[in-house]
Amino acid sequence: MSDSSDTTPEAATETGLAKTFDPAGIEAKWYAHWEQGGLFRPARPDAAPFTIVNPPPNVTGSLHIGHALDNTLQDIVIRYERMRGKDALWVVGTDHAGIATQMVVERNLNSQGVKRTDMTRDEFLAHVWEWKAESGGTITRQLRRLGCSMDWSREQFTMDPHFTKAVVKVFVDLFNKGLIYRDKRLVNWDPALKTAISDLEVETREVQGGFWHFRYPLADGVTLDSGQDYIEVATTRPETMLADMAVAVHPDDERYRSVIGKDILQPITGRRFRIVADEHADPELGSGAVKITPGHDFNDFDVGRRAGIAAGDMLNMLDGEARVVQTADGLIPENYLGMDRFEARDMIVAEMKSLGFLISHVTRDKEGNETEHDAEPRTIQTPYGDRGGVVIEPWLTDQWYVDAETLAQPPMQAVRDGRIEIVPKTWEKTFFNWMENIQPWCVSRQLWWGHQIPAWYADGGKVFVAQTEEEAQAMAGSKTLTRDPDVLDTWFSSALWPFATLGWPDDTELVRKHYPNDLLISGFDILFFWDARMAMQGMEFMGEVPWKKLYLHGLVRAADGAKMSKSKGNVVDPLGLIEQYGADALRFFMAAMESQGRDVKMDERRVEGYRNFATKLWNAARFCQSNGIGASATLAAPVATSAVNKWIIGEVVETAAALDQAMADLRFDAAANTIYHFVWDQFCDWYIELVKGNFDEETKTVAGWVLDQILVMLHPFMPFITEELWHAQAAVSGSERPYELIIAKWPEPAATVDAAAKAEVEWLIALTSALRGAKNELGLAPGAKLEAWLTSTAGPAHGIIERNFPAIDRVARLSAVHFEQAPAGAAMQVNVGEDTFVIPLEGLIDVDAEKARLTKARIVSEKERDSLAKRLENPSFVERAKPEAVDKARADHAHHAAEVERLGAALERLG
Repeated sequence: MSDSSDTTPEAATETGLAKTFDPAGIEAKWYAHWEQGGLFRPARPDAAPFTIVNPPPNVTGSLHIGHALDNTLQDIVIRYERMRGKDALWVVGTDHAGIATQMVVERNLNSQGVKRTDMTRDEFLAHVWEWKAESGGTITRQLRRLGCSMDWSREQFTMDPHFTKAVVKVFVDLFNKGLIYRDKRLVNWDPALKTAISDLEVETREVQGGFWHFRYPLADGVTLDSGQDYIEVATTRPETMLADMAVAVHPDDERYRSVIGKDILQPITGRRFRIVADEHADPELGSGAVKITPGHDFNDFDVGRRAGIAAGDMLNMLDGEARVVQTADGLIPENYLGMDRFEARDMIVAEMKSLGFLISHVTRDKEGNETEHDAEPRTIQTPYGDRGGVVIEPWLTDQWYVDAETLAQPPMQAVRDGRIEIVPKTWEKTFFNWMENIQPWCVSRQLWWGHQIPAWYADGGKVFVAQTEEEAQAMAGSKTLTRDPDVLDTWFSSALWPFATLGWPDDTELVRKHYPNDLLISGFDILFFWDARMAMQGMEFMGEVPWKKLYLHGLVRAADGAKMSKSKGNVVDPLGLIEQYGADALRFFMAAMESQGRDVKMDERRVEGYRNFATKLWNAARFCQSNGIGASATLAAPVATSAVNKWIIGEVVETAAALDQAMADLRFDAAANTIYHFVWDQFCDWYIELVKGNFDEETKTVAGWVLDQILVMLHPFMPFITEELWHAQAAVSGSERPYELIIAKWPEPAATVDAAAKAEVEWLIALTSALRGAKNELGLAPGAKLEAWLTSTAGPAHGIIERNFPAIDRVARLSAVHFEQAPAGAAMQVNVGEDTFVIPLEGLIDVDAEKARLTKARIVSEKERDSLAKRLENPSFVERAKPEAVDKARADHAHHAAEVERLGAALERLG
């Protein structure tokens, strides 16, 4: 329809608004004003609370596009609820990010020639706190750029003293309940950082490796039923055979049933161990036999325990730097000791080959010539530490664990009975699948930065867990105590975020009023690392769910759907988009694209489009101001007598209701599209056009009220431009707003939809749209004035035309409408409901030439449509072609099909 210039003042007097919308200055001004005025948490002690907490970003972090999505959605909700009169609290803070922060500080020290190990723990921690004070606020400044209306007066940090108090209490209480314990198990060990890490800090890469096959000889002259005196095993990690403790076969595998329980030998170490029956061994894969290294493989660990091998007896062949060390039985040859794990791999393969225990992999070329290889080439999914950058080693070590299975039961019940609602509901299945199969949660990390575990050891290993060293010493008597050097996993402390941020374990007013929280918005990728653990700890310590509703959004992906990564070079910087298009445009894009259950595809052109939307609104406000339209003085809709004013009031009523429903359903895309179409279509393109040149006092009052409603409804999505226009509108009448838009009331029109007015204006819109479409089809200039004949008035045309002829002349470009028989000759027909308008074409176009042109164009589109249809009906094309080629073919087919319809309609108009 019309572009953003349609609502620019024509011969207007100058307004208080700049001619060009420039977001940069507006954004800086208003954010500082809101924050300094304490407007992010209005004091509403008697109002109902509404509480959300932000997933605390790492204190080392910078705003990435995922943060932009996550925090935009939260800000939309909190601004909406604040305007609805709630005592809205958005808790904000950062996570101390144990590994990331320690790495940053160590790197800084290394650049000065200083190593962490050159200083005491306390000296190093002093450097960390110094770094945090100087450089730890980057992401919080960037969240302000995005417009996040967080309660900065209560900014939290997971290492704040009150938060540490909560963390220590939780650890001690869980220990006393038997829900935290020390155990020897496998962990993800990062040899570069020399600490256990969580699954989230492990990234899987495809690595070209090998699959080696070996013979393990049966002991004591035992043979298989086939007479074979060895069992073939295969592995992608030959170095682990130095700590093998079993070979597993399936209990139903006939080939090995006779040797289950017998001994087998590992050739290099000479270690004897049993052949065990376990369903982990798949008879269909390879030889059906699997070597078991329980101290260095997660699956093998479980097999070993089922076979009766206690964790304390499992062999460990590597140290913290992944170098070979002697196992407890002393059977590793000395020449391997101290060797890097990958160097040991090469040496083991070579030795097994020289001993005759390597089974070569044979390939044949086209001519049938055979070539022997030591290993079968394989693409291996290999775990890497996302920060250490080296291959992660499953490592058997003593760590602290939380009994997650016990803690998981109440949250599961809460989801089942509806106390926690997961949106979209499709995520419930994933939630239950993980929670029902949950493993013990390793919560200790071998770092200096973090919450040091409140456990002290006496000689002999007895542990004393207490909130202070004095309490532990009192428990231990005269025994000398040494504190556990490890710190807690950062997910352990952030699991307390919904209540520790409110002052718990103290009984504060904030805790009483704002726990449980109302909503949590998070990416689905931290459902288990953070969301589920908050549910566990909240229900354990508060006796109630941490939040009533959990909204899980998708990832922001590149335009082609690929995951963003620095290595691919497709990462989008949200701050760059804000610089170019403004925060409002980026925020609106995020909302409009957030469709439940789907990832967001980045599309800079759409961000630019929403910048144009902001410009459209800006120009509409300037036009209104140039015609003396200022701020409204009422929440309720003003009295209206004209159909167009009644209609636009009804549109506000319907838009507000649709917005409320979309927000209740957390359909951010529906909410954004609802307000977008009302602003662009109903208000700018139709209402302003229909009332242009007829600004009586009623219309000025209605227009000012409608623009106010727009600013309120759009504010949660585009806070900066709306706040600017809110105050600019008041300036038209030389007054000031008594309050900022951020704390204005949500629309209360106190009006209904006038059905007759709605029908009348929609008839006018239909007439104008039909005429514009017909002109476009026939190549007539959009501004050409036409005359029409209306031979039948079965519909409402006569009365509407009489009441609205000035608007019809100006907007529909009909200079006259005759209620009589149309003159003979070529003409086009335009149908509006039950009414048919006849518009003579004599002197306007060459009808015969136009018919020929349209016919030729339709034939071309028909051929293209049919050709593309055949291609799309071909399964070979759809299945084998690149997805983008298939998508293009579908789009082209839809285009030509629509062209055939359009051109056919144009021919029909010509008779």
